[in-house]
Amino acid sequence: MSDTNNYTDNTFNLYQAYSYTLLLQVEPTSFSYAVVNDTYLLVSAQNCDLQELFQPMALNDLLSATYKKVIIGMPASGLTLIPNSLFREERVSGFARFLDVKENEKVFAQPLDDINAIIYKTDAGLISAVERFGLQNAVYTGKGWIKSIANSNPPNNNLYLDVSKDKVQLLYFSLKTLRFYNTFDFRSEDELAYFASFVAEELNLKPQNITLVISGDVAAGDKNLIRLAYFFPKIELNGLKVLELPGQIQSHKLLSLAALSLCGSSVAV
Repeated sequence: MSDTNNYTDNTFNLYQAYSYTLLLQVEPTSFSYAVVNDTYLLVSAQNCDLQELFQPMALNDLLSATYKKVIIGMPASGLTLIPNSLFREERVSGFARFLDVKENEKVFAQPLDDINAIIYKTDAGLISAVERFGLQNAVYTGKGWIKSIANSNPPNNNLYLDVSKDKVQLLYFSLKTLRFYNTFDFRSEDELAYFASFVAEELNLKPQNITLVISGDVAAGDKNLIRLAYFFPKIELNGLKVLELPGQIQSHKLLSLAALSLCGSSVAV
């Protein structure tokens, strides 16, 4: 991300780590972390060197502490949603065949909400980077973001986006029920606008009648928002807060990382 949003509260004390929660959000080439005491943010940093997870140096003390809880958000190189009514651990391998799993990938599965389960694959190298934190603590990276929006009673005319440097998550609810979720890789503001427009068209949503609610690596007036505004006249930054944040951190920039605090664990197969 372009803004690292590094923050350390003056009450943070690693000797009290046993009462803290460590949130790790892993990406293919970097990771972000936060340390939380209940709902209070103590430490956060984004766009950290992935090598720190393999061989911690600058973050050795923080990553080596014993925490009350650890939650690891893992990215997906492929995913599928299935109804919870069909979700059984013994069936996961069968569903995973639709993901074209490679030798260097591993499959995880978990309930996503009250209706859907998610089965996703992720790179084995990333798994080895976080294995020492316990794979039972791994969840799909977007699960908390989805849950935070679901908890906000989303209206039918909002299309939600979470933007990182090269990937966008798109989410839509109808009658408070998740109707659409997917992720897309993009390389430019034009591709980002294309995917948002494509999803809106697939959902029969007229751009003039909906609001794009955006979180992640965006800022008012940046090239991504300017291009999206060409197609969608109503855009707003997502103001949801799942943690108590200091004034200098914009909640939309930390939302997907902070929302990991809402998650439970997944199943690896």
